[in-house]
Amino acid sequence: MSETVSLTVGQAIIRFLVNQFTESDGEQRRLIAGAFGIFGHGNVAGIGQALLQNELDPDPDGGEMPYIMPRNEQGMVNAAAAYAKTTERRQTWMCTSSIGPGALNMVTGAAVATTNRLPVLLFPSDQFATRNPDPVLQQVEDPTSPLTAATDCFRPVSRFFDRIERPEQLVPSLMAAMRVLTDPADTGAVTVALPQDVQAEAHDFPVEFFARRVWRIRRPAPEPAAIERAAEIIRAAKRPLVVSGGGVVYSRASQELRDFAAATGIPVADTQAGKGAINFDHECAVGGVGSTGASSANKLAEEADVVIGIGTRYSDFTTASHTQFKNPDVTFVNINVAAFDAAKHAAEMVVSDAREALTTLTTALDGYRVDDTYSESVAQLKTEWAAVTHECYHRGHGPLPAQTEVFGALNELMGDDDVVINAAGSMPGDLQCLWQVRTPAQYHVEYAFSTMGYEIPAAMGVKLARPDAEVVAIVGDGTYQMLPMELATIVQERLKVVLVLLQNHGFASIGALSESHGSQRFGTRYRKSGEGHTVDGELLPVDIATNAESWGITVLRVSTIAEFKEAYAEAVAMDRAVMIHIETDLLGPNPPGSSWWDVPVSEVSRIESTRQARDWYESMKRDQRHYLR
Repeated sequence: MSETVSLTVGQAIIRFLVNQFTESDGEQRRLIAGAFGIFGHGNVAGIGQALLQNELDPDPDGGEMPYIMPRNEQGMVNAAAAYAKTTERRQTWMCTSSIGPGALNMVTGAAVATTNRLPVLLFPSDQFATRNPDPVLQQVEDPTSPLTAATDCFRPVSRFFDRIERPEQLVPSLMAAMRVLTDPADTGAVTVALPQDVQAEAHDFPVEFFARRVWRIRRPAPEPAAIERAAEIIRAAKRPLVVSGGGVVYSRASQELRDFAAATGIPVADTQAGKGAINFDHECAVGGVGSTGASSANKLAEEADVVIGIGTRYSDFTTASHTQFKNPDVTFVNINVAAFDAAKHAAEMVVSDAREALTTLTTALDGYRVDDTYSESVAQLKTEWAAVTHECYHRGHGPLPAQTEVFGALNELMGDDDVVINAAGSMPGDLQCLWQVRTPAQYHVEYAFSTMGYEIPAAMGVKLARPDAEVVAIVGDGTYQMLPMELATIVQERLKVVLVLLQNHGFASIGALSESHGSQRFGTRYRKSGEGHTVDGELLPVDIATNAESWGITVLRVSTIAEFKEAYAEAVAMDRAVMIHIETDLLGPNPPGSSWWDVPVSEVSRIESTRQARDWYESMKRDQRHYLR
């Protein structure tokens, strides 16, 4: 018989996780770098006890599991996802919560991870497996089935889900969980629900279960026939365009992408996740594409006869809701490690790791280069957009500055290896349009789930992953009010981050969207009630700067861009978390739009502005189509 060791389920989880490693490009890292945990009934005496025991008396064959006490369950999952993104999906953190509301607070974070294809490991507590206390406090009862639990909500937002109802189930479940976490095609949130009685139950686990195990992140090579077909399509193209997605960054294929572009002259546009894979000043880099893209990329996308998607899932922002690629004869060649994404838009599929495919495809296209006329057009569009960017960055707008001026100052002040973080609202669109990225590490925008409240916990996760980098999170007043409590964790862990708080007393993005769609900025301003919801009433007496100070953050209040630049230099020199607070104009101006996004407008209305918006909507929708060639 094999040797066994008696451990509780909670203890076995920790002992197993400290012995799991990834290997990529010859480098090994521990997969689960640490544990975030908020304790309540359900996990305080289960995984909580296991983490305590590990801290006081680490297992001799494993080592320590670093633990951080966050303040919000959603926040800790956001931090874990940001950590995973920063480490190019080679590492992540585990997150444990209590039963009921604590568990369900993690659901949004799970969706963030899964939509962004980022590995996070979640251990929500659950109702009693024995059903002796039934219903237990915070249990959700279903009169049609006692099998239904609150944690079932994780199923649609997880790439792997299990509920451990007997200790021996832990062995195959955790092995399957590790496979998903380290699979570049299938990764996302992994949820292992733990009934609170099972967490504390002992079992004789096989000792070999806790041996050091290395999970090698695969790099599937492309089929030669697929490369041959792709090369044939590209060679026949007159106006090809690359769309670079997050898969290029996660594959560490930035240099290969730059070499491919230099060899072929094919222009490269990028998505939010793919921004930075090619440096902005590369002769073939044309900027962001789609609904929030630059006109330099969008004009090329409109005329492209072949679109080469590399590591992109083609969100509706990338395709401008299926209106961006207007050439009636456009053909797609998609390189993706996931066949699900490679098949989109009736594409010629190259199912492969991005770096492997780019290397092979560059060789297959030896001797091919776009004609000089096309290259000259690309250069002209880049020059024109650079002038637009400079104007947006240096508007001299007043009396309140435009947020684009703040971005311009940061873009000029931040180093190539520093990290800018953002997620929701109008800011990601402005950043994709304007931010001039030199390295893949510099640009960290969560736009797959576009989660308000992401930025502050993300700053914590990024700083844990890159302690030597200057980490700058740009936070709007709206997103700040969603999830500010991880500021306390940042102070608690002595993490040096810079938070840039843009105060404009409302939702700038949705306000502009509402106005352009005939809804007159309804419900998007922070004003006292009593005067309707479409007018500027009295401002609310909310002082975010003072609130941030109450969490222990040093706050620098500024009013002008010149003062902002001085404050940023002061913040960089500090050894603690700092917020720079600046008020900006709610109404922009924002960069000029060059594309569309499908947001349906009421088909009938008594409001004239809505009727006009519907006419405009119908005219824009005429270009919408499936790409089926």
